[in-house]
Amino acid sequence: MRAARRQCEEAMRMPVGTTGSEAAAPPPDPMRLLRSRAYLVLLLMAALIGVPVSAVAFGFLALVGEVQPLIYTDLPEALGFDGTPVWWPVPLLAVGGLLVALTVQYLPGHGGHEPTAGFKATGAPTPVELPGIFAAALATLCFAAVLGPEAPLLALGSGLAAGAVRLVRRDPPERMSAVLGAAGSFAAVSSLLGSPLLGAFLLMEASGLGGPMMAMVLVPGLLAAGVGALIFVGLGSWTGLGTYSLTLHDVPEATRPTAAEFGWALVIGLSAALVGAGIRWLAVRLRTRVERRRLPATVVMGLVVAGLAIGYAEASGKPATDVLYSGQTALDPFLTHSAAYSVGALALLVLCKGLAYCVSLSAFRGGPIFPAMFVGAAGGILCSHLPGLSLIAGFAMGIGAMSTAMLQLPLVSVLLATLLIGDRGVTVMPLVIVAVVVSYVATARLTPGKGTGQEPSGAGRPRV
Repeated sequence: MRAARRQCEEAMRMPVGTTGSEAAAPPPDPMRLLRSRAYLVLLLMAALIGVPVSAVAFGFLALVGEVQPLIYTDLPEALGFDGTPVWWPVPLLAVGGLLVALTVQYLPGHGGHEPTAGFKATGAPTPVELPGIFAAALATLCFAAVLGPEAPLLALGSGLAAGAVRLVRRDPPERMSAVLGAAGSFAAVSSLLGSPLLGAFLLMEASGLGGPMMAMVLVPGLLAAGVGALIFVGLGSWTGLGTYSLTLHDVPEATRPTAAEFGWALVIGLSAALVGAGIRWLAVRLRTRVERRRLPATVVMGLVVAGLAIGYAEASGKPATDVLYSGQTALDPFLTHSAAYSVGALALLVLCKGLAYCVSLSAFRGGPIFPAMFVGAAGGILCSHLPGLSLIAGFAMGIGAMSTAMLQLPLVSVLLATLLIGDRGVTVMPLVIVAVVVSYVATARLTPGKGTGQEPSGAGRPRV
């Protein structure tokens, strides 16, 4: 037993890929490790960790889901207003910006992941950093900034899991802590994207996981994700709140792809790459100015988001919430009622939502996935008004291409766009793949390399 445990721990200490003299050392036999009793202990720990982590993640999403309408809808009515005033986003985002700035500046951990760096797997935060990550994410999500919950959930999940390992074992091997921390991340987002498998692909592609030891790391994460999904379903049924999973309920029929739609796939992929490069470029430059004077600048960025939402609402006659928030819960009604949006309203929505996304990336704390999906969906629906492109094909290609431009994770982007629309995804998948590949290659061409002093999104990814 001790020999097997020692062999498993040595495997957990090994990086997935090695170079130089390290390459001469033969890697441990993955199948031998899979059959060891120590690896079964590791799987048991991953399953156990999945239970409390997923419960905490569910509680966090439930809290956000309750506070958002409380602040945006119920509070104005309690103050005597007849509905939500058109100017309400101004104080809402000013307060949110102030809370985020105070958290980033004064609490350990700087509020967690810097969203302009792109979606990257990082090490587990320390326990002292978790309150700051929680507070910054809560202020961002509840006060209507245009970022999603996935990055804070990943950080909270990995931090809680790594902390639990340290409680059980005072000095655990670094690689074992990393594997179980990753399992906590798997559990935290197990239902958020609609499927625990999609969350697993997200973490696998973001971390650059590969090599003969991939299964050693991936299997505990998959087990934690499966347990976490069951916890989400159980808690959602017990509380009546649902699972907070990304779903669409009324998806239009998809038709067989045409030659014209393949041409549109090239256009949408290239357009998404250009838009994504512009959003990232401006967000990075705004971030450098925010960092100089964190408190006033973050409040100003919040006011800019509010102004964009108000301007869109006044010009289009549509609700300001189309621009506010991440867009996670807005995708379903947006697709259902897409016929009610004129070409001008859709173009204005893409512009205002994209700018609000860019500004939020520069100053707030949260994940980039859901806003990218919403901007891509709006752009795809806008393109579907042109000849030769169906609604559902434009919708799916826009999501896939824009997700690729912002995340630079092509496999996950294809799955996000196709699994979201159910069995229609199989029909439009060839179009989505073409749009994603074009967006990925064009984004790589537009992204500055190391020679310019900026690191590509995929560079520096930690090896699990």
